[in-house]
Amino acid sequence: MLNKIEHLGIAVKSIDASLKTFETLLGAECYKVETVASEGVKTAFIQIGESKIELLEATDSNSPIAKYLEKRGQGIHHIAFDVSDIYKEIERLKKADFELIHLSPKDGADNKLIAFLHPKSTEGILVELCQEK
Repeated sequence: MLNKIEHLGIAVKSIDASLKTFETLLGAECYKVETVASEGVKTAFIQIGESKIELLEATDSNSPIAKYLEKRGQGIHHIAFDVSDIYKEIERLKKADFELIHLSPKDGADNKLIAFLHPKSTEGILVELCQEK
């Protein structure tokens, strides 16, 4: 079951250059910056109410974020939903014929297990499932 929008992921060329803009816009400070080496990405999180904004900067020129930035430029990269049981959600969505990028959860930023659905099966939107570890 999807519980809420967990965060919106925004691809940026530089977190250092973009963070002040988003902190000022949202009236909140970044609470965490971390690198997820397996994804070739540096992330920064800003909390707004129950949801978050995640800024994503490529740390590897072959990473999905680097490819996204090259093709589309800066902007909204994905929408993430908080789920109670990521394993059940993956199975439910597979049975409903959604195309999954990850058939099993993997470690993500902000102490989460994550799995992505391919935009081909979600009307062009990259969707991430997130569950607190």
